[in-house]
Amino acid sequence: MPEKQTIQRARQAKRSGKRPTTQAGEFVREEMHHMKEGRHGPESPRQAIAVGLSKARRAGVRLPPPGPGQAKRKTRQSARSAYRLGQEEGELSESRSTAPRRRRSTTGSRTTARRSTSSRGSTTRRGTKTGSRTTAAGRTGRAKTTSRGGTSRRGSSTGRGRSSSRSKR
Repeated sequence: MPEKQTIQRARQAKRSGKRPTTQAGEFVREEMHHMKEGRHGPESPRQAIAVGLSKARRAGVRLPPPGPGQAKRKTRQSARSAYRLGQEEGELSESRSTAPRRRRSTTGSRTTARRSTSSRGSTTRRGTKTGSRTTAAGRTGRAKTTSRGGTSRRGSSTGRGRSSSRSKR
């Protein structure tokens, strides 16, 4: 929750005809101050700016979310959500503020899988290269052949083959 002084300064900037970015600058300034004091929250200036802009949007500053190509999809979603919340009229009711807490307590109750195992495998493999998709059996066999080939010297840098000094300990 932003401090009252910050909200007052932002409203004053709005009354005097300043742009939304100037109004949001007050919230960013507050977050920078918190960061320098060592309070909880942002650890870097970039984080302080992001948190400040989010607080400004939630406080009702007409600062539109970034467009496609300006920020990551998740950042744009978050900014859109904060902007929408800030533009709504009225205070947040207590029942609405406690609803997420109730939802959090029931999230781990699903026992069945949503998707089939085969479709889940394809999504996890999407980011990997074909060379890194070796089976466990293939890796084990390769490890065995390297240890048999006489590469397992004492003090070997690979650490795959067992050296005689290790087994005696």
